[in-house]
Amino acid sequence: MERIRQYDLNAWRCRAQRRPLILRGARQVGKSHLVRSWGKASFDSFAELNFERDPGLVEAFADNDPRVTVRRIEAASRQRLSVDGSTLLFLDEVQAAPAVLAKLRWFAEELPQMPIVAAGSLLDFALESPKFSMPVGRVSFMHLEPMGFLEFLDAMGEGLLIKAFSEELTTQNLKLRKGNWQPLHQRLMDLFSQFVIVGGMPAAVDAYCRERSLLSVSEIHGDLLAAFRSDFSKYAGQAHQSRLNKILSSVPHQLGNKFRYTRADPDDRSGPLKQALELLCLARVCHQVVASAATSPPLGANSNDKVFKVLLLDTGLVSSLVGLSLVGLSPGADLMLSHRGGLAEQVVGQLLRLLPPAHEQPSLFYWQRQSSGAEAELDYVIQNGPHLVPVEVKSGSTGTLRSLHLFMAERNLPLAVRFNGSEPSLVQVDATTVAGAARYQLLSLPLYAVELLPALLNDSHFVAANRS
Repeated sequence: MERIRQYDLNAWRCRAQRRPLILRGARQVGKSHLVRSWGKASFDSFAELNFERDPGLVEAFADNDPRVTVRRIEAASRQRLSVDGSTLLFLDEVQAAPAVLAKLRWFAEELPQMPIVAAGSLLDFALESPKFSMPVGRVSFMHLEPMGFLEFLDAMGEGLLIKAFSEELTTQNLKLRKGNWQPLHQRLMDLFSQFVIVGGMPAAVDAYCRERSLLSVSEIHGDLLAAFRSDFSKYAGQAHQSRLNKILSSVPHQLGNKFRYTRADPDDRSGPLKQALELLCLARVCHQVVASAATSPPLGANSNDKVFKVLLLDTGLVSSLVGLSLVGLSPGADLMLSHRGGLAEQVVGQLLRLLPPAHEQPSLFYWQRQSSGAEAELDYVIQNGPHLVPVEVKSGSTGTLRSLHLFMAERNLPLAVRFNGSEPSLVQVDATTVAGAARYQLLSLPLYAVELLPALLNDSHFVAANRS
């Protein structure tokens, strides 16, 4: 299964000022497999060190001289390493030896021609430790999320389907209301329903592509959740395992709503539960969607980190935790209506996290207004360059846009985006709100087209029409 991040790895490889790369991501999102498959295909030779399997390898990095380190690695691995750029050195499960990361500064300064990639589960815990000193400016970062819908389609052998759709999906066609959407749209909605259940964890996608069995997928989801829970013991000294499990189990049932600790455990104190959630976010099992005033970029500058929603790592794991299944449903059944539309918010948020550049830590924000008599909320607000773009998510094909109208009237923005179950469209909206008149372009896209949004927003004709 190909991953889009391999193109970012190719770009890193060709960079003139290349620094050692640290690949960050949750457990089982495919970090090791990606580096291994790409490295073996892209370099003359590939050397892998696994510090969890062989903790004694850390001794090879006892010296600050990278050439001495290379000779020690050769002796330990019985493999010849070239330092001219033709050998990729992969440091896996490096969270078991965080001191090794500090040594990367010497490779960056004295042996920059040697490509090095480091990865590991729960690596963020090591990076956050006060005992660890990150070689700032001497390493690069890349973030890996679960597979997106485009990668899922490619793995399913349906890559040409989205290619045909994206060729039809042009701003010119939307303006002229052209495009033969229906045959493509129906098939893509069917496949998207499958993606919602299977999710983007590579092991689940691989099993589904090979066997087309949701039973196999369910077993893998169970194994993944068990693996996440087994990790709890690694930080149980900071938060009791039962609290971590209660937060994990509560997230799917609070999707689309402000997260409340009392719903996770009404009899426990919010402080320890808050700590448990923070640890799950550090492990990248959960992601916060923080409320922002969204007055201007950057969104984080006017956010309120005390008010937030929470997403789970993957929609397939959500479906498993709440017992959703495609079994017995007709093709194209609207699973998004499940869980009061929270599942739609989950999957759109999950796919929005794929849009930032590889080196940026993904973050999500939403807008909430709590004025008496004029409460309003927008599911997401994103940045496209220096501009804000509000994003509404509708689980079905219909739904009111009162909050969106109010936001657009207050901010006087030219463009808003809606994801729902309908075919794509671009329409002029004129609405009257308590904040005044709202006049803007509404770009409606089907739920499966989240990853195509940047191409549309940055289309030269679209930019000229909506950024004047």
